[in-house]
Amino acid sequence: MNDTLHSHEAPIEHPGYGTFIGVWLLLLLLTGCLVGLSHVSQTYAVWGLMTLTPLKAGLVFYYFMHLKYEGPVFKIVILVTLGTLLIFFALLFSDVAFR
Repeated sequence: MNDTLHSHEAPIEHPGYGTFIGVWLLLLLLTGCLVGLSHVSQTYAVWGLMTLTPLKAGLVFYYFMHLKYEGPVFKIVILVTLGTLLIFFALLFSDVAFR
């Protein structure tokens, strides 16, 4: 096997268990916030879902799915894909709203 292909790559430092536990605790805290907001009012619950859920998904993508260690092209592809999905959801809901 040719080792010269991998000679220019820097070693990747993966986070320790403490980082994963911290992110997990943050996800639990954000989930608790969503549950709390759902008991306050339906309006707060919807706004909480619209703001906190993408934040939670970003944490999962970034840390647990190791997006943090991917190249910039792959990150751009993910953002474009999620942006396209968001546009489709917006078009779907705008169509349902005006029926």
